[in-house]
Amino acid sequence: MKALLQRVRGARVEVAGEIVGAVDQGLLVLVAVEPDDTRTSADKLLHKLLNYRVFSDAEGKMNLSLADVGGGLLLVSQFTLAADTKSGLRPSFSTAAPPALGEELFDYLLSQAKQMHGTVASGRFGADMQVHLVNDGPVTFLLQT
Repeated sequence: MKALLQRVRGARVEVAGEIVGAVDQGLLVLVAVEPDDTRTSADKLLHKLLNYRVFSDAEGKMNLSLADVGGGLLLVSQFTLAADTKSGLRPSFSTAAPPALGEELFDYLLSQAKQMHGTVASGRFGADMQVHLVNDGPVTFLLQT
């Protein structure tokens, strides 16, 4: 799995003008599922998302995790993150999981996140979404499992 983690002061996802998910301070995470991914991949990713130290401590160093600061987690499926962009001028999506597997693993990740963390929201799998965010820093990391 690939995840583009962004530390945010706030973020929301809209579908057809309706807000379907939103968080205040926390993480916006764009998630891509690849063909060889499993529930184990999702579990590893969730562990990283909740414990990756990207928030500043009292000394201004990135020593605090999402769990430490109690921030919100906004998960958004984004198959384009799995694109093969190594050659040519048009992305290939052969490296993205088929939609059924992508939805299954994204839903699993979301349900596990809701069990393990206080504030969890999401976009809508497969929908045309508009994502609004205020990136804090900016701080952005690409995580892979």
